[in-house]
Amino acid sequence: MPAITVEDTLVLPRVPRPDIGVSLPRPVTRIVKAGRAVEGAGFTIRRPFPGIVPLVDVDPFLLLDHVGPAVAAPREAKGAPWHPHRGFETVTYVLDGGVAHQDSMGGGGVIGDGETQWMTAGSGIQHDERPSDDHFRLGGPSHAVQLWVNLPPELKMTPPRYQAIGRDAVVLLTSHDGGALIRLIAGDLAGFEGPGATHTPITYAHVTLAAGARLEVPWDRRSNALVYTLTGSGSVGDDAQPVDDGYLAMFGDGDHVVVSASDTEPLDVLLIGGQPIKAPIVHHGPFVMNTTEEIRQAIEDYRTGRLGRIPAVQLSPNAPPRPGSGDDT
Repeated sequence: MPAITVEDTLVLPRVPRPDIGVSLPRPVTRIVKAGRAVEGAGFTIRRPFPGIVPLVDVDPFLLLDHVGPAVAAPREAKGAPWHPHRGFETVTYVLDGGVAHQDSMGGGGVIGDGETQWMTAGSGIQHDERPSDDHFRLGGPSHAVQLWVNLPPELKMTPPRYQAIGRDAVVLLTSHDGGALIRLIAGDLAGFEGPGATHTPITYAHVTLAAGARLEVPWDRRSNALVYTLTGSGSVGDDAQPVDDGYLAMFGDGDHVVVSASDTEPLDVLLIGGQPIKAPIVHHGPFVMNTTEEIRQAIEDYRTGRLGRIPAVQLSPNAPPRPGSGDDT
């Protein structure tokens, strides 16, 4: 189920329908099916990029990982224990379940249904991501997405920052006819502004289309446009190219994006886009910089403790022993 629902979308502010006589629909340039991989402590993700899609085609985005939807048995849910990052931002959006977070700056908390954690790694941070204690103990639905957003060269070493975007902060909108629920998490969409503060211009929205609904949403010509299908089936583009869950659609130039749900079921998608940074990308594990030398420095800084240290006190009882603590036998 979607993280935030509304009984009557017609009471929400409406995104105006583009002037079809003037506005040009963005053509679909490519559709890919996300590959599968195992991450963290052993959970399965679907990942359309990097790998299948070259990063130059999705700039300023670096990675999209889709976890679930699945149902975890009690004490079965897994996370991603302590690891470092430098040079970009991680955006974790939870649709179902709960994710406990702790970082080397002393921050932490639980990301619940419909909430987003926006972490700017910048100059460097370590953090721990795992199921919340209730979710680990009781089990239940698990559904989340993590997006990595690049930082421009001049902001690679910006101080780390943490944003918690709660359910009540998300901007709720609907299409011109009420057929779609739009949850705007960050950026501008037809003049509406999401709560997430971004270092470069990006738009991030989670959209649910009712069965048979069609969404035509204005889109900034300076930004690329991507649609990732979370659940359901439907089509993208004015020429109605079919998509199913786990598919990523990429669009060319134009003024608006078209997404349609099938006649038989609702369609849930992520609608994202941003202005390309157009800078060199050197990617090594949890570090994304502009040169090989900067990557070497990031590795050295991590090894020597300059990317923060793991706190002695763990916030989550289901956390494993800290590396090197002597308790990890």
